[in-house]
Amino acid sequence: MQFRRGQALFTEGDLAERVFIIERGWVMISSVAPSGREIVLGIRGPGDVIGDLSVLDGAPRSATALAVDDVEATVAPGSALTRALTDAAAAGELLRILAARLRDADRKRLEFAALDTLGRVAWRLQELGERFGQRTPVGVEVELPLSQDQLASWCGASREATVKALAALRSLGCIATGRRSVVICDAEALRRHAHGVA
Repeated sequence: MQFRRGQALFTEGDLAERVFIIERGWVMISSVAPSGREIVLGIRGPGDVIGDLSVLDGAPRSATALAVDDVEATVAPGSALTRALTDAAAAGELLRILAARLRDADRKRLEFAALDTLGRVAWRLQELGERFGQRTPVGVEVELPLSQDQLASWCGASREATVKALAALRSLGCIATGRRSVVICDAEALRRHAHGVA
């Protein structure tokens, strides 16, 4: 199934009826805070499964999934997921996915407690590079589907602080930026900043 840029795959508060496997493109997962501000929770790309938690627990969607560029996804009814769980291999794979998400949530709590904006921006870029980057002669190129406001929200920082962090990472030779893309020129230096040891 095709989703155009800006189209919601599902919306926070919806009842869960379908599960999505992203084949191509980027999906932003976000939720609205009590203040009314949109908070970016994560970015999902090719190979990622989304919409599964609400199918499993029967609760309404806890977030919105928005196509941030053109997306192609395999869409299955929620019942297909629950039927698949009767197979031990499928259940084991889903447990691995959920465990990875739990570990990621733990890392994010640590990140927010221990890192400044520069470290959080470096962490996000490192994550994108590891998951979705393409090796080129000059480094690892990552398509960056987010606006600066969305990247700032994902990093838990203001837009101004995020822009300054990107500029600092450029001046340190860690990254080069282009329109909707980032090249990680020095992955080891970026990793050090992402872990607060630079």
